[in-house]
Parts: sequence; structure tokens; C-alpha cells
Amino acid sequence: MSLIKALSAATDSLITSGTSKIFGFTQKRSGAGWTDWRMIKDYKKRMTVKQHAVDRIRVNTLRKNDILPIEIREAASTEIHNNFPRDSNLNRVVYRCMVTSRPRGNLMKFRLSRIMFRHFADYNKLSGVQRAMW
Repeated sequence: MSLIKALSAATDSLITSGTSKIFGFTQKRSGAGWTDWRMIKDYKKRMTVKQHAVDRIRVNTLRKNDILPIEIREAASTEIHNNFPRDSNLNRVVYRCMVTSRPRGNLMKFRLSRIMFRHFADYNKLSGVQRAMW
């Protein structure tokens, strides 16, 4: 629980101001400091994953271990389904563009959609990225 408090304290300045600087551009964020409601939803999922990650990995390891008796594996399986929130699974996190919140066509290294990546590369706003010339 203290982890969530620390992360929320770190983002309080962003939320109160409503603006952020991305690649030198000031972005006006709507509402409580996010591009749209999907980013807020995704952020909450990420915090849930982070909070339950260690316990979930331990129980999952017991569940998938072939050496253990079936009773222990079944108990671990029921514990995963009953005691952990659904959003604590990493598969439910959606990787979105940090500028536009677009869920598809993202470059993981830059956390940008292909459209914004090309836009920033055109105007030389990404370090180490250069348009192809031959």
C-alpha cells in the first residue's frame, strides 16, 4: 500500500498542474491530468499488478510445479482465482502511446505510437533517431 502512496505523491504535481512536457512540447491534459479515461484505467491496472506481483508469482509457481502433489496445485489455483483481483494479471495491461493514448501500433522502446514516432522523428525531437536517407 505504501508503494501506491509513493507513486501517487510523485504524480501529484502532474495532476494538479494538468500539463506535462513531452519531447519539449507542453501537452494539456484533460480532467485529472491524463490524456483520456483509458490512460487512468490502464494506470490503475499497472498499480494493481505492481502491488500483487510478488505474491502472484509465488502462488503461480506452486500452481505450475509438476513435482508437487495435485492437492497443493489445486489449492494454489483456487487461491489465484479467489484471492487476487483480476487486474493483477500482467496480460490485462494495455501498452499505450504516452502522448495520444493510442493502444495499437506502439514502439515499445519509445512508448510512442507509430504516428507520433514519425512526427517526432520528422522534426528531430527523438535523440538517436534519424530518417532513412540513401
